Amino acid sequence: MSWRPALAAIAIAAMGPGWVEGQSRSRGEWTTDFSRHTVPLEEIVSGGPPKDGIPAIDHPTFVAVKDADRWLRAREPVVVVTDGDAAKAYPIQILIWHEIVNDVVGTRPVSVTYCPLCNTALAFDRRLDGVVLDFGTTGRLRHSDLVMYDRQSESWWQQASGEGIVGVHAGRRLEFVSAPVVSWAAYKGAYPEGQVLSRKTGFDRPYGKNPYAGYDDPSGSPIASFFRRRIDQRLPAMERVVAISLDGEDVAVPFARFQERPVVDVEIGDRPVTLFWSPGTASALDDGEISKGRDVGATGVFDRRLDGRTLEFDPAGPGAFTDRQTGSRWDILGRAVDGTLRGAQLTPVPHGNHFWFAWAAFKPTTRLIGSPAGSR
Repeated sequence: MSWRPALAAIAIAAMGPGWVEGQSRSRGEWTTDFSRHTVPLEEIVSGGPPKDGIPAIDHPTFVAVKDADRWLRAREPVVVVTDGDAAKAYPIQILIWHEIVNDVVGTRPVSVTYCPLCNTALAFDRRLDGVVLDFGTTGRLRHSDLVMYDRQSESWWQQASGEGIVGVHAGRRLEFVSAPVVSWAAYKGAYPEGQVLSRKTGFDRPYGKNPYAGYDDPSGSPIASFFRRRIDQRLPAMERVVAISLDGEDVAVPFARFQERPVVDVEIGDRPVTLFWSPGTASALDDGEISKGRDVGATGVFDRRLDGRTLEFDPAGPGAFTDRQTGSRWDILGRAVDGTLRGAQLTPVPHGNHFWFAWAAFKPTTRLIGSPAGSR
């Protein structure tokens, strides 16, 4: 597979100067309190690059939709974060090379993150005990997942769970912020006045290229040197799942389940939730050119309660959904775009589109909804 030599390229050439010197460093480069940890330290392994070898974007700049349209193709995946009237898109073609963007959306300080080895695109509120944290990459992985650190205390954090695992913040959790991954076409259609993370990052990277070409082969497996746990056999390792933790319950719905019906209404904890799936979003981890990746679709997860009533949803054609109560039409971002409820917005539920092996490693007691025979 072409992604194996690409991993070496990432660890060496693609992540900028200084990596050789960084390889010889030890814990002396850290002020982290390693005596405080919630996981066995031996589970945390080197991913290749040193501390900050994969450089986070700390001073992001943004462009208008019309400007980004010059270099983003319709099916390309972008991470969407909103706060009030503010909307920002973070293209995976940039995140795949940086993994973390420290930013402010509206009035909320956030870190938008992406771990390509687990396909975890997640955003967090950066505030903890009244302090705004800034995150960087440790160069380490646990169960193949990005281990971040905050520059204020140098505590280490698990990206997949938002949990502090080493240092003074071990045992603390960051607040997840809704960050769905949708196509560029869907974002610009919903937020024509929104902002888009610029390619002018201060770093020289081949944005638009996928250094992990072929990594998400549905019949493949995670990299053995990074993932040392038994794979949960309920699904193929590389199956994408809609991954949700809500009200103390962990739930996963395989993407293949949506081939039968692109909307699922469920109860998670005590909350009525709907899951939407829409075609038209490319995989960032398939083709060497992200824009040419196979169509894996996009998902949205929302609380079904609106104005005192609980809605039930049906599919209404590609990328569209209707509620049975009013017949209003909804899009993948949970917006009512036509009908009685036009202009309404469902409350988003933070979720991810993880690979099954990664989600099951961190959430082994997860409730699996749907058990398809095949994988998409």
